[in-house]
Amino acid sequence: MKLTVLVDNNTYIDKYFYGEPGLCFYIEDGKEKILLDTGYSDLFIRNAKKLGIDLSALTKVVISHGHDDHTGGLPHLLERFDTSSFQVITHPDTFAEKRRGDLLTGSPVSEETMREKTRLILSKEPVKISDHITFLGEIPITQEFEQRPKMDTRKTPEGYVPDYILEDSALIYETASGVYVITGCSHAGICNMCAYAKELTNKPVLGIIGGWHMKKMDERAEKTISYMQKEGITEMYPCHCTSFAVKAAVHQEIPVHEVGVGLKIEW
Repeated sequence: MKLTVLVDNNTYIDKYFYGEPGLCFYIEDGKEKILLDTGYSDLFIRNAKKLGIDLSALTKVVISHGHDDHTGGLPHLLERFDTSSFQVITHPDTFAEKRRGDLLTGSPVSEETMREKTRLILSKEPVKISDHITFLGEIPITQEFEQRPKMDTRKTPEGYVPDYILEDSALIYETASGVYVITGCSHAGICNMCAYAKELTNKPVLGIIGGWHMKKMDERAEKTISYMQKEGITEMYPCHCTSFAVKAAVHQEIPVHEVGVGLKIEW
């Protein structure tokens, strides 16, 4: 499996790509060419071009959740490419309207449009998307220190309700010796995700790449680090919505790799 970071908040010194507060990973596993999220704008397309990645050859697009820093690139994907053969895999709640006051914070593309333009697959259950990669679907909450946050509001047939981001999900890459968690924001809790990955595969989690949605060191962050130490997770690539303070604290216990646009990983 090969993973390339197309969008992240961070860029590297002497690597001339663009960054933005969003996330997009390009993943190759066998014949499958997969996009996890699309960032906030068309930046993922520009960076892919500079990296020599042909997005017209994509086979699958996975959306981790509905926030616009992960779905903002969808209009550009639909406009610039023939997406009729692309399978798009995500949770059924992903395209619900989201608001923070008067500000729209959800996907700029509707579920109806996605059905018209792509081969849309909505699932709360795990979906195998390649020989070794699985979309986790809805994440069960198993860690007492990782309860779902209430963020903004979500539109339902009954009106606007508190948004607990039930759709938030991740990918796992399974090897003979263990699994790697590939996440967008981890609103469902990065440890909940790791626990679910272990439950599904009966294998240990070896590494993590993606956002943890942690802005400060607090009790939850401390318990997260303790969990990862206890589980023996050694390959750490926290990025996007993970603050410097949290990365630094993790690095004191488990070495952290710097993530930026253009990073390439092979697992």
